[in-house]
Amino acid sequence: MPERMPTILDEIIVRTRADVTDAKSRISLADLQAQWSDMPDCRDFTGALKAQPLGAVAEFKKASPSAGVIRNNLLPADVARQYESGGARCLSVLTEKHYFQGDPKDLQAARSAASLPVLRKDFIVDPWQVYETRVMGADAMLLIVCCLERSQLEELHGLARSLGLSVLVEVHDEADLQCIEGLPFELVGINNRNLHLMKTDLETSLRLRSQLPAGVVTVSESGIRTHADVRRLESARFDAILVGESLMGAEEPGKQLRQLLQGTA
Repeated sequence: MPERMPTILDEIIVRTRADVTDAKSRISLADLQAQWSDMPDCRDFTGALKAQPLGAVAEFKKASPSAGVIRNNLLPADVARQYESGGARCLSVLTEKHYFQGDPKDLQAARSAASLPVLRKDFIVDPWQVYETRVMGADAMLLIVCCLERSQLEELHGLARSLGLSVLVEVHDEADLQCIEGLPFELVGINNRNLHLMKTDLETSLRLRSQLPAGVVTVSESGIRTHADVRRLESARFDAILVGESLMGAEEPGKQLRQLLQGTA
């Protein structure tokens, strides 16, 4: 079988591991643990998505490898307030700096400006990052299944839950579903974007949703651009959607979110 060529995702993970190694030399795990002990309780990210009807996780994202620069002239606090007034149930904020132009300060500013739970959107590969996420002020974090071994998923998920964080476990194909089979994850996101090829297909969510066990809170991510898309996902029994690029590219992200959810002009 021919060896798979490295992809942008592989490149991001290598860069992330190097960043974590560098960060550990400046801030020890013990220091983060000491800071965590003084942190207030997290807002309930998973609980916010259980309410009906289908809810939205609205994302603050300046750039991505697939889209390039989306918007870099918007303030996270302003966008967070717009999203909250536009009907978002939770927020998501990119903190990866090299490929998404993210910053932990963006997350902190967004969370301070709104009352919604906030997901840290990044590439978590090390327990150090879990403590960093909690100290950063996030209420939830992302674990991307194809970036981790099953034992790592269990370790990082268990640690995050012990710190009070919700965890969005992200899959994008049947191999990912097989990897998490039998594990007690309560919040699963299906990413319609193939993270290796960076191609988006809404059918991914519709295909994989029926293969998830009952009782799991489900989120469809990426490529959701119209109210018709939202209706299809709601009919497929998704609990929530995660939307970023189509909102951040709009002149008024909050108004665009409300139109997406309600189908109003």
